[in-house]
Amino acid sequence: MTGSTPFRKRRFRKSGDPAETQAGTTDPATGPGAPGVPAVPSDTAAAVPSATAADEESRQSFGARRVQAVKNGVRKGGEGAKAAALYITDRIIENAPRVPVRDLATLRAQFPDLDPDRLADKLITGAANATSAVGASIGAAAMLPVPPAMPAEMAAEITGVALIELKLLAELHEVYGLRAPGNLGERSFAYLTSWTEERGVDLTKPTTLNLALGGQMKRELRQQIMKRMFRNLPNLMPFMVGAAVGAVMNRRDTRKLAEKVRADLRTRAVAWDALPQLPPLERPAQPLPEATRRVIEGPDADRRG
Repeated sequence: MTGSTPFRKRRFRKSGDPAETQAGTTDPATGPGAPGVPAVPSDTAAAVPSATAADEESRQSFGARRVQAVKNGVRKGGEGAKAAALYITDRIIENAPRVPVRDLATLRAQFPDLDPDRLADKLITGAANATSAVGASIGAAAMLPVPPAMPAEMAAEITGVALIELKLLAELHEVYGLRAPGNLGERSFAYLTSWTEERGVDLTKPTTLNLALGGQMKRELRQQIMKRMFRNLPNLMPFMVGAAVGAVMNRRDTRKLAEKVRADLRTRAVAWDALPQLPPLERPAQPLPEATRRVIEGPDADRRG
């Protein structure tokens, strides 16, 4: 039409142009308040959360869920470790009176011409070799593709090592003339207390069965077993690494325990010439299975008779 601006020559306005914005917001046909178009309050935009706030809230919620999942996992793991420690504690207490212990007369007959310290060295070396063999065997078994068996392997290792060291401590008390008083059960639990506390038996405080089975001793024993469990975790490493680690760690820990107890016993040792005539030690009424006995007595079991 005459007087109109051709389409090609119309100026295109950029988005956000004040004129366009004003026109868009005041158009009576499409603006707010037009028929069929609800009016939008001026504070509505501030009430709608932005995408950034929503993302931040989502990340915080995800982080909280992860933290809670970790807490639940730690709690369940702690409960499982406590249950395992309690199980191992019961097995050790049950088998302590069944451990075969040699009295001083038997030891002197098997190792003649040795003084107390050299005889103690012999016993410590034999026990360290036995616990080292247990650690190596459990570490080798851990490389097999049977993850459910790993807790059982760890329990077997800790129980076996504890019984070997229990036998060692009982025989060290014999060597230094400090046999614990009482019957077989009372002596066994006295030596078990010695293993838990890592010191010699105090002969001025005889250990009774009721005291040994009390809550305090069981708590201390369970705490000692928990420490052993965490120390033995590297034994489950694959590719035979756990076997080497288990052998070295068990040998070191057995020697460390034996030296601490021996140092305590030396301060109260009684010379062999001054020892009264002691009766032979009783044999356990229910001996350990042959395979377990061989593990406890170590590689030299056959030679020791």
